[in-house]
Amino acid sequence: MTFKISVAQLNFVVGDIAGNAQKIIDASRTAYAQGARLVLTPELSLCGYAAEDLFLRPSFIQACDDALKTVAQALADLKDLHVVVGHPSGGDERTRSVSVQRRLNMASVLSQGQVVAQYAKRELPNYQVFDERRYFMPGHAPCVFEVQGVRVGLLICEDAWFDQPALQAQAAGAQILAVINASPFHVGKGDEREQAMRARVGATGLPLIYAHLVGGQDEVVFEGRSFALNADQSLAGRAPSFVPDLFEVTLTQGQALHLSAPIAAEGSLEADLWHALVLGVRDYIGKNGFPGVLLGLSGGIDSALVLAIAVDALGADKVRTVMMPSPYTAEISWIDAREMAQRLGVRYDELSIVPEFEAFLASLNNDFAGTTPDTTEENIQARIRGTLLMALSNKFGALVLTTGNKSEMATGYCTLYGDMAGGFAVLKDVAKTLVFQLARWRNAHDPYGCGANPIPERIITRPPSAELRPDQKDQDSLPPYDVLDAIVSRYMENDQSAEEIITAGFARADVEKVTRLIRLNEYKRRQSPVGIRVTHRSFGKDWRYPITNKFRA
Repeated sequence: MTFKISVAQLNFVVGDIAGNAQKIIDASRTAYAQGARLVLTPELSLCGYAAEDLFLRPSFIQACDDALKTVAQALADLKDLHVVVGHPSGGDERTRSVSVQRRLNMASVLSQGQVVAQYAKRELPNYQVFDERRYFMPGHAPCVFEVQGVRVGLLICEDAWFDQPALQAQAAGAQILAVINASPFHVGKGDEREQAMRARVGATGLPLIYAHLVGGQDEVVFEGRSFALNADQSLAGRAPSFVPDLFEVTLTQGQALHLSAPIAAEGSLEADLWHALVLGVRDYIGKNGFPGVLLGLSGGIDSALVLAIAVDALGADKVRTVMMPSPYTAEISWIDAREMAQRLGVRYDELSIVPEFEAFLASLNNDFAGTTPDTTEENIQARIRGTLLMALSNKFGALVLTTGNKSEMATGYCTLYGDMAGGFAVLKDVAKTLVFQLARWRNAHDPYGCGANPIPERIITRPPSAELRPDQKDQDSLPPYDVLDAIVSRYMENDQSAEEIITAGFARADVEKVTRLIRLNEYKRRQSPVGIRVTHRSFGKDWRYPITNKFRA
């Protein structure tokens, strides 16, 4: 006996409950017409993941309850179809009206207009970007339901990273595990998931289908890459990454259950990062209704990379660039910025900040009398640029993309209300060394057909500079980027102590300087725009240090 299982790897929108419900209905009807008798949607698909404090609002939970009924009724005519829908549940009216957490992260099995089974998530993650214990109570009981004579054990995301939920589903009679998920992307996470699920298969001897979300939501990205494993832990199929897909898995029941499906190729590190950044920009702009973006194009590598990502995400017609030269802008910066804008076909304007800079200095002349020019004058230039970009944003509605990278965010090599001014920080979690890797990768690939080799070679090879004083170079103020990024990764991403990093071979002076800068600049990062998370620890929800802090290790 053979039947098909369809994973609705879809891009849902937080809070668009009616729209999400319609996507589930449409996908289920399409899958049914193609022969599927079981449809799996991702975790909390009905409301979008993650809805954060919306979960605390009774009206939000009620809207999800109503939408679940709508989906069930809309699919009632499809005989023998079972659809698993992820959604929050608030329990009864008494518990829903109090502030004590009684909500559940739920999956309901719909068939012929009815809810025929339900499962509440048991393992609630409360680390990195996750806050599920803030919103939900854990479930306790397994859930096994039957489709075409096959008993399916249902799990939700984190449950499948532990032994007990899967073993209890097996003890309740499950012949196959269906795991619905919303697991944020970071570099290497796809392989981690597949290995963890192989461990579950190995412990239970049951084949497994992993249904995953795709899309961007504020600072996190979900890459899809749903997959299926056979009982021998072999890969039975894998959906493509970073795109919606109705991933079709064929289940054959003989002496044992066997799964088969297409196997999408895996991407390189750079390819996955590029697609994650593009998807993050596209969904942040699209889901929030901005007509387009604008950014300051300096002739440097960071703004060049952001421009290339923005064009791949939105198209050239929705991207505007502004070159804002100062007295210290090199001629080659003008030339390179113009050339890149021309290569990608975006609008390019030049607004000199020299008159404004001179006016600021004149206004401050008496107060600054007797002092030596320093970073104050440098920051004035950055803040003039930020003001001009925000004025254009206010007037025309386009969102300002900031161009700072993770290395700069870590050390404070950025100007508050200057180059940090904007609405979305594309490279917030991308270290400078990785910026160079991505630039070279994009020049060698054209994944979205927006133009090959978009970044002039000189932008990649010339020494990085903020160009806020004569002959300025980034490395005048910071250790070499390969050293800086390695220290940031060890200290910030992996929680190594300064002494551990020094023992690993890094110069004490470099380690002490970088760790000191990370501590000192917490107040800046707290005021930075939201940005795309691509590592396992980003500056944002992953990093929650107090600004006022006297502790020193």
